[in-house]
Amino acid sequence: MTHMFKTPSEIKEPLISRIRAGLIMMGSATKAELSQRLGISFPTISKFLVQMENDGEVLCTGNDDSSGGRPAKRYTYDPEYMLGLAIFIEKNETNYSIFNCVGEIKEQGIKPSVLQQDALQLGDLIESLIEKYPKLRSIAIGVPGAVDNLGKIIFIPPYQHFLDYDLKEEFESRFQIPVVVENDMNASVLGYASNFELENESLVYLYFGQYGPGSGIMINGDVVRGSTFFSGEISFVPLYDHQSFGKALRLEESNEEVVLAADKQIDALARLIATFTAILNPRAVVFCNDEVDEAFLSKLGKLSSTYIPQKHLPTLVLSDRNQDYLAGLQQLALHVMITDCC
Repeated sequence: MTHMFKTPSEIKEPLISRIRAGLIMMGSATKAELSQRLGISFPTISKFLVQMENDGEVLCTGNDDSSGGRPAKRYTYDPEYMLGLAIFIEKNETNYSIFNCVGEIKEQGIKPSVLQQDALQLGDLIESLIEKYPKLRSIAIGVPGAVDNLGKIIFIPPYQHFLDYDLKEEFESRFQIPVVVENDMNASVLGYASNFELENESLVYLYFGQYGPGSGIMINGDVVRGSTFFSGEISFVPLYDHQSFGKALRLEESNEEVVLAADKQIDALARLIATFTAILNPRAVVFCNDEVDEAFLSKLGKLSSTYIPQKHLPTLVLSDRNQDYLAGLQQLALHVMITDCC
């Protein structure tokens, strides 16, 4: 039998989350403005604002001008009440960002890679950051592999010691802080859309270096993860009779930078662009600005038009993957911070 009744704490938490999100989004508000915006009764808003003000989560910034009656108090959310951590692990380094609940960066840094070691080293880094920032209330971790909805890594070919590792459970148990784990390209496409304030758009984000090709896919504003959370593993796409996209690309590295120059590679990419166009019809395909340049995209666009009508092709654009990656993880951590923290 389904449990039909909610405890007081189960009722309270969503309301606090909605008030928290409303105040952060609005910047400041009176009780009446929050009540109208959120569709929550004035007495309920008043009750929770008193509690949140007593806890130091909400600040009263003064009174509005009176229109004849008692002036209304104006409230704002204390941006330093909670902090979040976005961290992603790469082949050669580990990037992290500490930010407050309105997204302002408190600290960014780069540490040695933990992929050659194990999750314990990553845990030690997180622990040191929590000790430095005791107000950390959420963590978003980006990994170069497929991740299921429970936070377990289910595909990460170069680093088999991380396969089937449940980072979410491991670190939530250790730190008692909500954790979200996400694939690198899913986080990157989310961050790109957020940085450019793109809503309800369809995008594809491509990356070729370090671990082989991968992509993040967004359809009408939602990141596509797939039924088994394997979406975006484009190296397996069979573009030729006897070659997958990954094998056709055959990437070389020079001074840690990916080299894309051969006609065969450009043809493989053009076929992939045409495939994405025919199936998803995205607005844009995003490339990393440290892997290709505008001249390359121009050549790629012309070749792609030989496979599919030009008017249907997406715009090919460049972006900073590290910035987008951290922005996507930050957005995920902010969501967890607002909804899962009491």
